[in-house]
Amino acid sequence: MITIALPKGRIADDTLKIFKTIFGLDFAFEDRKLIMQEGDFKFLYVRNQDIPTYVMGGAADIGVVGLDVLEEHRPDVLTLLDLKIGKCRVCVGVHAGTRLNYGAPSLKIATKMPNITREYFASKAVAVNIIKLYGSIELAPLIGLADAIVDVVETGATMKQNGLQPAETIMQSSAHLIASKNSFVLKRDEILNLRDKLAHTIA
Repeated sequence: MITIALPKGRIADDTLKIFKTIFGLDFAFEDRKLIMQEGDFKFLYVRNQDIPTYVMGGAADIGVVGLDVLEEHRPDVLTLLDLKIGKCRVCVGVHAGTRLNYGAPSLKIATKMPNITREYFASKAVAVNIIKLYGSIELAPLIGLADAIVDVVETGATMKQNGLQPAETIMQSSAHLIASKNSFVLKRDEILNLRDKLAHTIA
């Protein structure tokens, strides 16, 4: 049995489609269920940011998580494969029609990704005051809480609807397959076999 942690939302749906293609299984998470078992696999349905914790803690053997989450938290896991789904960008967002004022003594940046944000602006030798938020990040510049935001962007529609625009791209992201180091030792052949099948399917 291999336990797989999947993030809630579109990435989980896309990942399950890949598994259906490989194993011919017809399954989906129903209602509010958080655990689903099918054949030799058990799937856990959890928040994207929590995937590495489940994998590191041994609750899941492998997981599917965005590269942005891996870069933000730097978990002690093995990264096995870029699944090439859930593609997005981590961007700096500013008021539409404006640019980030790098001449300011410091910038106030609202984000749920403080580590990525801090490293990006440090690489530009720009002082920042990071305001950590967990949601509705686009609101921060609109009410003067922040000069800009750093957030995940798929189409840019949410920023546009709130009078913002992506100004700079920090990194490209997509969903990656990760594994627990302990599970990789105990279930190496099963995990590598699954990785190879996934790689062949998405190629």
